Amino acid sequence: MESKVEKVEVKSGLKLAGLPMNIFIPVAAIVIGAVYLGKLPAGMIGAFAVMMVLGAILGVIGNKTPIVKDYLGGGPIIAIFGTAALVYYQVLPAKTIEIIDVFMTSGGFLNFYIAALITGSILGMDSKLLVKAGARYAAPLLAGVLGSFVLAGAVAGVIGYGWKDGILNIAMPIMGGGMGAGAVPMSQIYSELLSRDITQVLSVLVPALALGNMFSIIAAGLLDKLGKARPNLTGNGQLMKGFDYKAQKAEAPNIKLMGVGLLMSVAFFTLGVLLNMVIPPIHSYALMIISVAVCKIAGVVPDEIQKGANQWYQYIAQNLTLALLVGIGVSYTSLGDIINAISVQYVVLVAVVVVGAILGSGFVGKLVGFNFIESSLTAGLCMANMGGTGDVAVLSAANRMELMPFAQISSRLGGALILIIASIIVPLFV
Repeated sequence: MESKVEKVEVKSGLKLAGLPMNIFIPVAAIVIGAVYLGKLPAGMIGAFAVMMVLGAILGVIGNKTPIVKDYLGGGPIIAIFGTAALVYYQVLPAKTIEIIDVFMTSGGFLNFYIAALITGSILGMDSKLLVKAGARYAAPLLAGVLGSFVLAGAVAGVIGYGWKDGILNIAMPIMGGGMGAGAVPMSQIYSELLSRDITQVLSVLVPALALGNMFSIIAAGLLDKLGKARPNLTGNGQLMKGFDYKAQKAEAPNIKLMGVGLLMSVAFFTLGVLLNMVIPPIHSYALMIISVAVCKIAGVVPDEIQKGANQWYQYIAQNLTLALLVGIGVSYTSLGDIINAISVQYVVLVAVVVVGAILGSGFVGKLVGFNFIESSLTAGLCMANMGGTGDVAVLSAANRMELMPFAQISSRLGGALILIIASIIVPLFV
């Protein structure tokens, strides 16, 4: 009997969530049955079950669908927007949506995931890279912002949308670092300085943010495709020429060290929260990045612990990314906002902002020694996406999750920079 099962598995080849189809199908049937019978367990058990099953199904659909797999990012984009469609068209029961939403937001799964990626990826990097690349990173980041503003203003003026509105209503929110740290505080700045109702302001900013996030994910998939066609433009996940993030020798996974990595990731996340109490203008994610980087450069974290953090990050990235993207589709992607915002002018301008971010950050990044595609992804698209959730989606679509530290610099520090810029230039536009 065992030999027959083995032959079936080898013959079929296809695995979902690491399981052969003859095992995955009954597992999925159990979970989906619980969903529609209203018996899905509350909390992380039910959330993980449905997110992992949906992520596996939608991921393989995206990775097997022509055009989507080659040009639009494959599994990651289908996991996000496919799930958003299931919510929008009420295919998923309200109870299941609530379980996932609570787990993603108040349950902190997104923070848990980001903490593992930031800690493990930074501690797994060459410390020379942090010093040399970090000092140069401001140039492509600012160039990406400038490129998006200039291009959006110019095109908006030409097509009759108005160059001021193109910058304020579309470019600014897209480049603003997400929702909580971007659009919401930005709406308060607009409301106060422009004497507008904050609800009306948000109704203008949010669709741009949502569409910009979608175009950024699509653009990330296209950049990955470009890198395969033009190898001279990419470092295949390495931001700087001459530095390899994966220079460390590959070692067998160590379960005990992974536990150490888990503790280090949540400890560094907590440190970021504590530092935010002392330095409130800077987001806790940014402070976490700075803390991990300082400890890495200073050499205060023993090599064995660094290995543990890096192995934990790899485990999380390989096993839970699609599940997380399903959660993003449920909790952070409003298909209704995207549909309502669609008009020819609006879509063109959103695309122009994303293109401006790519070109500005890519070309200036190349001037300071970065690879064009990696610079465009981190200093460009990770400014134009939806913050932490967008970072995961963009880097996943581009198959470059190891760039997460730089993506987070863009989303957090870059997002804070946009708010400062908004407070300065908005009064000039009145």
